[in-house]
Amino acid sequence: MKSKTIIKELLKECKITINGSNPYDIQIHNDKLYDRVLKQGSLGLGEAYMDGWWDCEELDEFFNKILRNDIEKRVKADLSLLLRIGWKSLFNINSKKAFEVGEKHYDIGNNLYKAMLDKRLTYTCAYWKDVDNLDEAQEAKLDLICRKIGLKKGQKVLDIGSGWGSFIKFAAEKYGVEALGLTVSKEQKFLADKLNRGFLTETRVQDYRSLNEKFDKIVSIGMFEHVGYRSYREFMKVVHRSLNDEGLFLLHTIGGNISQRSGDPWMDKYIFPNGMLPSIKQIGKSVEGLFVIEDIHNFGADYDKTLMEWYKNFDKNWEIIKEDYNERFYRMWKYYLLSCAGSFRARKNQLWQIVLSKKGVVGGYNFVR
Repeated sequence: MKSKTIIKELLKECKITINGSNPYDIQIHNDKLYDRVLKQGSLGLGEAYMDGWWDCEELDEFFNKILRNDIEKRVKADLSLLLRIGWKSLFNINSKKAFEVGEKHYDIGNNLYKAMLDKRLTYTCAYWKDVDNLDEAQEAKLDLICRKIGLKKGQKVLDIGSGWGSFIKFAAEKYGVEALGLTVSKEQKFLADKLNRGFLTETRVQDYRSLNEKFDKIVSIGMFEHVGYRSYREFMKVVHRSLNDEGLFLLHTIGGNISQRSGDPWMDKYIFPNGMLPSIKQIGKSVEGLFVIEDIHNFGADYDKTLMEWYKNFDKNWEIIKEDYNERFYRMWKYYLLSCAGSFRARKNQLWQIVLSKKGVVGGYNFVR
């Protein structure tokens, strides 16, 4: 069976037509795409988009339809199709990690993130309950976290993976705490120090494993996706030893519906080197014997809206920042934001906020939503 026929069959299952008239239909500019996708899977699909081999008016909805339709299960269920295309080549099962990109994700330019994010530069899922714009939704998320951990004036709080310091500034500004943020990015620290001047905050470029301090409360907001399954347990041990006995830890992380030991090859190569989404099973195993799980809150559907807002900002401000990049970068970043939006819309990815205590909250934890 020719590659085009195989791809056409798979897309038909998703009600997507090659060169069709719907905004979610794929428009093919190079017929070599079919072989490339079957040989290289998601890496080939993403690189072909970057190369201009195909387009789609609504990339987010294209991915929503593909992922929502469970093409994976369709292929697994059809042995003849599986043999014809080669399961590993299409879905990259047990594939080796793509080589690392030269530039770190967070050091590609603060101007890019200023153009894309909210006014506080919060690069994690917003909370859209009872709000209607990105700035308010991000502040609602930051405040939700503060309330979930019962933050009080004078306490000492740690943020592992603090980015540009949006949480530590918010916590210091609104709750009167002393806040420390850890990042692996020099660019983030530089801007965080500038933005947070005047508040009782500190941002360090430091590996969390070298911590040797105690905190009343600890949060990690969108960093656990970078830890890797081999280090989940070590991460939790560091948090446990760094948290006061009566303290609370809030883990805010993207998660997957199934346990995996590698990330998507395209995302690994171009966006988040060595990134990996944990499952509830993996998180549960990592905290066993260390923490009591007090609360799990899933608002993954909010990430779809957050990503769409980021894309709108990025696209709207492209003319301002494009001199620092090129058209291939534009297509790469667009593909990243919209494919992720489609994945959350399809409910393949989740966003969990998990509250943990060391010994269990006496009398029970008071849920916050």
